[in-house]
Amino acid sequence: MILITGGAGFIGANFVLDWLAQCDEPVVNLDKLTYAGNLESLSAVQADARHCFVHGDIGDGDLVTRLLNQHQPRAVVNFAAESHVDRSIHGPGDFIQTNIVGTYSLLESVRGYWSALPADQKTAFRFLHVSTDEVYGSLGKDEPAFTERHHIEPNSPYSASKAASDHLVRAWHHTYGLPVLTTNCSNNYGPYHFPEKLIPLLIVNSLAGKNLPVYGDGQQIRDWLYVKDHCSAIRRVLEAGRVGEIYNVGGWNEKANLEIVHTVCALLDEMRPRDDGRPYHEQITYVTDRPGHDRRYAIDARKLEQELGWKPAETFESGIRKTVQWYLANPDWVTHVQSGAYREWVQTQYADQ
Repeated sequence: MILITGGAGFIGANFVLDWLAQCDEPVVNLDKLTYAGNLESLSAVQADARHCFVHGDIGDGDLVTRLLNQHQPRAVVNFAAESHVDRSIHGPGDFIQTNIVGTYSLLESVRGYWSALPADQKTAFRFLHVSTDEVYGSLGKDEPAFTERHHIEPNSPYSASKAASDHLVRAWHHTYGLPVLTTNCSNNYGPYHFPEKLIPLLIVNSLAGKNLPVYGDGQQIRDWLYVKDHCSAIRRVLEAGRVGEIYNVGGWNEKANLEIVHTVCALLDEMRPRDDGRPYHEQITYVTDRPGHDRRYAIDARKLEQELGWKPAETFESGIRKTVQWYLANPDWVTHVQSGAYREWVQTQYADQ
């Protein structure tokens, strides 16, 4: 049994689905179900006895302690986080509360549980903390990619709150001996991504005939990682990662935002042409850049490859094609997310739980 926090969010839900497709080990899934937590993403495992969903907050120490003692997990994988940079700029308080205070509370609950385990279970236990490359700050055009030893230099309230949580995880290992692992990933994309983020927003707005907003000149560079590759990396780190270590997870796909926009437009031209025959890129509009917008992120994932033998299975070209196909094939999921109807779905499907 493993305990997953934030398992109804984008990456967390993909991880739950991927985990249960790969093995029979049950999961307890704790999620607060904020706006981006969507149990409809987990409808395929609603009736699966291996998946136990619990609606709750990682900051609720009594609840977390009760779940740990009841289910006796061999590992905790922490996805729970507020993660949207724009939202953090307009309202940083939620990010401080969830990403810093919540992580602290979770660590304390886990430490109490782990300390009382028998010696063999204590040795085998792992706490895996999922973080982001944004904690490293911004890179110049020709600077080498982020390694695990890069200075922590966050530039947004979101990345600062994640950097703080990373520091807490490190400190709980060095001070208390808690057997932790940390992963810092690049920009994820793929199925079940909430349409406030770039790629799903492009798809949704294109199909609705709306503008495709591009910040500034659109030359901000990110490394793009298909979410299912991220899931396989986390499984591998959980399986064989060295305790106390950080592992960067990247897709080796540095792309400028404007290139991403044109790629998505071209795929939609091919798969779902506009009724008027015009290209989707005509909907691109440039908007004022956001404050403190980092210019470039790039992940050096060689440590993960050299130590644990992990490499991404998808190229950007294959992953983005699968992503666009998924959104075109699942319009109801998109409609429910945009309207908030998935919250009604949760009430209907999980009223008795």
